[in-house]
Amino acid sequence: MTDQNSGQRLATLSDSSLSSLTTTASLPGYDRSGVRVGIAHFGVGNFHRVHEAVYIDRCLHLLDHEGWGIVGIGISDSEDAITKAETFNRQDGLYTVTEFAPDGTSQSRIIGAMKGYLHAPSNPEAVLNQLADPELRIVSLTITEGGYLIDLSSGRFLLEHPDIQYDLENEFPRTVFGFIVRALARRRHNDLAPFTIVSCDNLRRNGDTVRKAVLAVADALDSGLATWIDERGAFPNSMVDRIAPYVTPADRVRLNSNTAVDDAVPAMSESYLQWVIEDRFSCGRPDFARAGVELRDDIELYETTKGRLLNASHVLLSYPSLLLGHRLVHDALADERVRNLIDVFMTRDVIPLLRPPDGVSLNSYKDTLIERFANPAVGDQLIRIATDGSAKIPVFHSATIEELIERGADIRREAFLLACYRKYLDGVDDVGVAIEVNEPSLGEEDRREIDAPDGLGLLRISAFASLNLTDHLIFSTNYLRFGELLNQQGAAKTIDEVVAN
Repeated sequence: MTDQNSGQRLATLSDSSLSSLTTTASLPGYDRSGVRVGIAHFGVGNFHRVHEAVYIDRCLHLLDHEGWGIVGIGISDSEDAITKAETFNRQDGLYTVTEFAPDGTSQSRIIGAMKGYLHAPSNPEAVLNQLADPELRIVSLTITEGGYLIDLSSGRFLLEHPDIQYDLENEFPRTVFGFIVRALARRRHNDLAPFTIVSCDNLRRNGDTVRKAVLAVADALDSGLATWIDERGAFPNSMVDRIAPYVTPADRVRLNSNTAVDDAVPAMSESYLQWVIEDRFSCGRPDFARAGVELRDDIELYETTKGRLLNASHVLLSYPSLLLGHRLVHDALADERVRNLIDVFMTRDVIPLLRPPDGVSLNSYKDTLIERFANPAVGDQLIRIATDGSAKIPVFHSATIEELIERGADIRREAFLLACYRKYLDGVDDVGVAIEVNEPSLGEEDRREIDAPDGLGLLRISAFASLNLTDHLIFSTNYLRFGELLNQQGAAKTIDEVVAN
């Protein structure tokens, strides 16, 4: 194929072309023909492809690690999902990753870790067979914070969800948890150890969360199966970190021009990469440590630090930045008001509440985060971060809100966040330009409650109900005041009041 803009000839990406590629990207340094599938991953989006798959690609370069290839599994029945499966299989699971450092330099590599891709709605039996294969030892997930079907107010798994009920009544399931449990039932019947289940989503105690979901479904199907999984399975908690923005059509052209490869699904990321995980696996694992993964027992401290500083700051900056008219994260960070807002939030509100992991300086970590957010080469989209706020905000802000209230501390930044989120839901920024609003976890009852006459409806929706914010006069008063100011004078002047001493 020829790049229409540059006239450059782009090379086809597949196993058959790999050895003869002329490209600036680094090639896999191992024989892909000998790689076997040992890991299945649900949710092959940009993040998985620049995070776990990169680590596994490193592992495949190690001696005697050919049994740790990945098979991707898509669960959606949309046309886009079908197209994605066709594309990955047409490229034999190969794709490029370009990493951008804060100093403007970049490097690209072709990732060979994914050996195949299965589309579950089209062939559920193939998925179950793969998961029940004796060589399959790890199942990992990136299904977003809202994908775990946990009721935020009670912490209970939503067993009554229609798709879960369908899974319990039918041999071929619809959901990730249905496939996992049905496959574990086959493994138990065949006297095979249960595979380890690894969540790579941004959830505190993500291993415990996926364990709750799997055991709830298993118990509803067969209590003996649930006991077997509980006793013999493994659900390590992990902390994952890398910024992986959407790849737009223009990005795709730019990335492919840089690598001289005709990649239909190129991925890009910042150069920073981290994965911290508990060393609890039920039937083996790759030599993660040699690939750069940190195997630690104090995972909760890493999770808390990352969730309440990085993820919470990401969420905090997204809504006022969108209201200000920004659309990219680095543009928002170039705005001194936004930069000051998140610096003040981390310094005054969060860091005093945290106990860091051994060897980690919270102030240095904060400075690194701001540098990462400001990286212009990444081009991360604010709308990516803002999407599904009713699922993200409670995960990353509830603990801070509760502790600030308990201490009688300054809650202005948190009240401002929710006021901005409420205004963002109207879908228009401060200069009248439309904002794309995508809130899949916001139910119809919650949407009606948001417009309650007293102006406090958002604080009562299911996502925030457990915080009882309407009972806290200082918080609710600030929330209402910032909402009025956002409507009267816009986000810029309101931020000045939010960060003032």
